[in-house]
Amino acid sequence: MGLFTPRYIKEARLLSEGASKTLHHHRDLLQAAQISTLQELIGRLNSAISAKKEQDILAATHELEIGFSAVIPARSHPVWAENIEAIVVAVALAVSFQAYFLKPFKIPTGSMQPTLYGMTGHPMESPLPDPITRAIDFVRLGRTHIDLKASTKEEVLGLNEQTKLNFFTFTEVVTTEGRFSIFAPRDVVARDFGVRPGRVYQTGETIVHGYVQAGDQVFVDRMTYQFRNPTRSDVFVFKTTGIKRIEMNLDPALGSQFYIKRLAGVPGDSLRIDAPKLFLDGSIASQSPFQRVMSCENGYRGYSNPSAAQYLTTPEETFTVPPHAFFALGDNSYNSSDSRYWGIVPERNVIGRGYFVYWPFSERWGFIR
Repeated sequence: MGLFTPRYIKEARLLSEGASKTLHHHRDLLQAAQISTLQELIGRLNSAISAKKEQDILAATHELEIGFSAVIPARSHPVWAENIEAIVVAVALAVSFQAYFLKPFKIPTGSMQPTLYGMTGHPMESPLPDPITRAIDFVRLGRTHIDLKASTKEEVLGLNEQTKLNFFTFTEVVTTEGRFSIFAPRDVVARDFGVRPGRVYQTGETIVHGYVQAGDQVFVDRMTYQFRNPTRSDVFVFKTTGIKRIEMNLDPALGSQFYIKRLAGVPGDSLRIDAPKLFLDGSIASQSPFQRVMSCENGYRGYSNPSAAQYLTTPEETFTVPPHAFFALGDNSYNSSDSRYWGIVPERNVIGRGYFVYWPFSERWGFIR
């Protein structure tokens, strides 16, 4: 009757079972004499349990514990080891999830505005908000407020861009008086705040005053294209590997980059742009994302024929997409480096479909259209 079995007998039985399993687990690492000794100690404990004599059980338990400790030492820092194992497993699962399902991606430029925003700088004349408001703005909207003034007369010597943890981009502003780090890409610091090498600031003059708006952070769906081909109007992400006109303008040390654009043409499509309209196979593109861009409303400006591009530079010119390739366009056509400049995206370069804006919590938060 287990309910009325004394506690010392229950504990002794558990110890005997555990000792037997441990011996079985380590048998191939022990010598024959050690195995024999441990088996004898387990047998003594079982005999004492059968006799139900408390003193004999306690003595046999003590001998068994000493015997096993001498032959099979306890693991050092078992809790640490278990925690490390748990962390390794969690990291492996996260990496696997990213590799096969969703990959986080940061919008690098404004080529998809206003559908998706890259990082932008916003100079201000008014004072910065109070610290609490700034903290809320960062969490909710991804805004980093900056107030940098010249301590004395100083000249900008250089702008050095640095990326930390492969995700956070800073610009080190080097002046004749020191170095200052700004949480923004170099082009944002130069383009939006006018900070450039050679510029001289007088004592107390503003170098940067305002906020930097983080680019949209999105999840890229890596599974959908395993079951279907990319389709027109998808927002898709691809590698720049092998796209020569992109690679020739990149720092080789950075390796392949990831771009995000609107998929405008699939193999066999004939494209033409007669600003602000996009034509597919002779007809105005009918998919709603293209219609939205061509509406020239709510921040959209339509499609353009850039004279400096390689393709679709005039309203009459057409381009037919070759097999195993795609034609990419930015929704911000007047400020987008896309297939008009560097050509097709090879099918093998496609990473996945832009799926969801997870941060910041702006009006664009949610599924990507």
